[in-house]
Amino acid sequence: MAGPKVAVVGYPNVGKSTLVNRLTGSREAVVHETAGVTRDRKELETEWNGRPFTLVDTGGVDLADEQMLARQVQDQARQAMSEAAAIVLVVDARAGVRPGDAELARELRAAPVPVVVAANKIDDAKSLPDATEFFSLGLGEPVAVSAVQGLGSGDLLDRVVEALEESPRGEDADEDDDTIRLAVIGRPNVGKSSLVNRLLGEERVIVSDIAGTTRDAIDTRIEVEGRPVILVDTAGLRRRTKVAGTVDYYAQLRSERAAERADVAVVVCDASEGITSEDLRIAELAMKSGCATILALNKWDIAQMDLEDARARVQQRARLRPELVTVSALTGRGVRRLIAKAMDLADRARERIPTAELNRFLSDVQSARQAPNVRGKRLKLIYMTQYDVRPPRFAIQVNDRGALTRDYGFFLENRLRERYGMEGVPLVIDYRGREQRYRDS
Repeated sequence: MAGPKVAVVGYPNVGKSTLVNRLTGSREAVVHETAGVTRDRKELETEWNGRPFTLVDTGGVDLADEQMLARQVQDQARQAMSEAAAIVLVVDARAGVRPGDAELARELRAAPVPVVVAANKIDDAKSLPDATEFFSLGLGEPVAVSAVQGLGSGDLLDRVVEALEESPRGEDADEDDDTIRLAVIGRPNVGKSSLVNRLLGEERVIVSDIAGTTRDAIDTRIEVEGRPVILVDTAGLRRRTKVAGTVDYYAQLRSERAAERADVAVVVCDASEGITSEDLRIAELAMKSGCATILALNKWDIAQMDLEDARARVQQRARLRPELVTVSALTGRGVRRLIAKAMDLADRARERIPTAELNRFLSDVQSARQAPNVRGKRLKLIYMTQYDVRPPRFAIQVNDRGALTRDYGFFLENRLRERYGMEGVPLVIDYRGREQRYRDS
């Protein structure tokens, strides 16, 4: 983990996510002119002057809003503040001090960690005096910033680093390179966030009957049997044409990016509806990103479907032939088995198979099924080696690439998966003629 946490909090629509993107030099936090876009807390690693830390973007806190979703957003923000080594309170300098700012500041004055006030939307030097109004919050001198223009961002980062030095929670955490990333993806409202909360044993992400509640890709670090794991909850995936120009479009882009960075994608399906063509399309999306894939049939406690029929459909339609695991986020059934299988799949995608073993496999394959004969020339598989991992990449030397047929290539790929337990792992196989040299890994 890149250093201690810094919670970024404030009233809705004051520019918290825009400021987080500015301070991290990224576009990871979803930004839109609509108020209330951010709901869960999202962690982004950054550093300033050699000091690493993690910024935690949170949803807008309006203590006067009694709606259920607003209360859940507030709970997420409070959880972020309880874990933080420092807190940045973002306020809107154009609007001045509002009752919501004063109420939140009253809570923060009792915080056990330093609090920095960031007076946002100071877009030019003439507006600098607007920041002084926020002295009245009782949290020290406000820092004038413009998340859009970048004005004052360096000063704010200096203050954050100073606050971390003063904080009782400001120690660096250790980083582990053996971390496995598991992205939980799927259609909207199939129970992804409920499953993540069940895996974590806490209400880490907001769960609602409203489709599209999750908008960011939310990373949470856990430990499973002594191994570090990053669990990523994502927004529901739809076809891009259906969400073009909306907040959901940007949320979808982050979900796709989360799958690209993951070791394993857990594709959550609604077992009460069966496995749909859209579920298989999402699994295919994960495969194309080079991510190992496993299908989780959620809501199995209320499902009425033939599991063997579902497995046969997946075997027929999905090239990776991912494994199906039945789970219930509501009761917890099968959840431990799911994460164990997902971690095992990640390990298999990282393994290197010895060249001698691969050539024995090549010999067995040619004995099991005669190689194709194209235009009077029969294909011969001469030599096989693995030259990369994540995803596994193999090179096979053949006598003539023109003699290789599509069907035989699929046959060899499927036998390779069966032999080494790599169902759900994307494989790359390069066929090279005798005149071609192997590429170094």
